[in-house]
Amino acid sequence: MSTRLKEGQTAPAFELMDGEGKPHRLRDYKGKTVLLYFYPRDNTPGCTTEACNFAESHKDYLRRGVIILGVSTDSSKSHEKFAAKYNLPFPLLADTDAEVTRAYGALKSFVPLVKKSRRVSFLINGTGKIVKIWDPVSAKVHNEEVLSYLEDNPV
Repeated sequence: MSTRLKEGQTAPAFELMDGEGKPHRLRDYKGKTVLLYFYPRDNTPGCTTEACNFAESHKDYLRRGVIILGVSTDSSKSHEKFAAKYNLPFPLLADTDAEVTRAYGALKSFVPLVKKSRRVSFLINGTGKIVKIWDPVSAKVHNEEVLSYLEDNPV
């Protein structure tokens, strides 16, 4: 299943809380490039690999002017514990009602009561346009894919 959003479109607006209860809105990042990555669950093997790979390269992203924001349907409390356990230097945003996940076409549907994100990422420029979509994503190599893209396509 792929996202219905397309490169060149305006990214859907959002307001989500991080693990510390701080709100993050896409408009807060106007003028900056955002890597918005959706992932299924905190503390699972693939999601931990993906988050830790992003964390190891965090300075490379900052040097390129890219802000990383992770999103899943887990709670802020779960995000707080996950970020602390792995010393993640970027916000993890709680989309517990899955509205943002759904708006980005990243909802993986099982049964009606289970809302879980698929692994998909969006690179959003400073004007709010989606410049690159990675869908599907392999947790092990995604960080390298994004860095390679940024190397060839400076933001």
